[in-house]
Amino acid sequence: MSGIKIQPDFLKTGDEVAIISPSFFIEEQKVIDAVAILEGWGLKVRVGKNTFKRSGSFAGSDEERLSDLQEMTDDPAIKAILCSRGGYGVARIIGNADFSKLKRSPKWYAGFSDITVLHLWLSEVVGIMSLHSDMPLNYSNPGKSAATLETIRQALFGELGSCEWTGQMYRAMNATGEVTGGNLSLVYSLMGTAALPDTEGKIFFIEEVGEYFYHLDRMLTSLKLAGRLKGLSALVVGGMNKIDEAKVPWGKSVEETIRDIVEEYDYPVFFDFPAGHISDNRAFYIGKTAKIEIRDGEASLIYT
Repeated sequence: MSGIKIQPDFLKTGDEVAIISPSFFIEEQKVIDAVAILEGWGLKVRVGKNTFKRSGSFAGSDEERLSDLQEMTDDPAIKAILCSRGGYGVARIIGNADFSKLKRSPKWYAGFSDITVLHLWLSEVVGIMSLHSDMPLNYSNPGKSAATLETIRQALFGELGSCEWTGQMYRAMNATGEVTGGNLSLVYSLMGTAALPDTEGKIFFIEEVGEYFYHLDRMLTSLKLAGRLKGLSALVVGGMNKIDEAKVPWGKSVEETIRDIVEEYDYPVFFDFPAGHISDNRAFYIGKTAKIEIRDGEASLIYT
């Protein structure tokens, strides 16, 4: 969807938020710990009635997971919906979700990984901003950076101004555009759907975990053939974690693989952005316009 996305109101003390499980099942204690953290931020927390259900790998049946998503979407008292974890499952229910009430009562949706499907549906189909961030599964994870959790709070309360990082750069230059993207496998899975992002003039973010090098190349090549790597404002590469060799060695690094695919274009490519399946998984907005500025070898993502 082209045009400016709707930005939900930022949270304030006393607001009510919801935790739901639209993908894989989650241990109850993880959510209990997350609730305590959110209440410490001055928020009220409602947990979806099916949050702790289990059906195979999923947090309940498709109908149960959709029911919680729909209930919290329709309730104007809920100001943000926090997805408890990723895994897989959002794609199975997203086509049956009704987001018609969001235009009158916008709210934040937060998560990453499998939640990429929800982010891009909200952005491309509904036209609303959302929050790419870590999830209750990891709110109390000691292996996560302090910024992982703090940037969630800042983003929800409207205090997130910029993100600074150092990393490799290719064709380094400043850039401006709406931020879109998410987990590469999930973006790739949306090929042929209304939620595949329009990347023209956008800052396109990707991250990945647990894939072979040639899978990475195949997914990016498919996006290239679909015209989604042409005309970007910038390509931002987050965590590329546990990218492994197959039986036949690939012979190139992640950075080399990506550079080769986008070599014919003229936009900048920024690596090592602190988001994704990594310890430093900072929150940022999907659907909001930002600029990337370079100063003294450091890049900054700044919201306009």
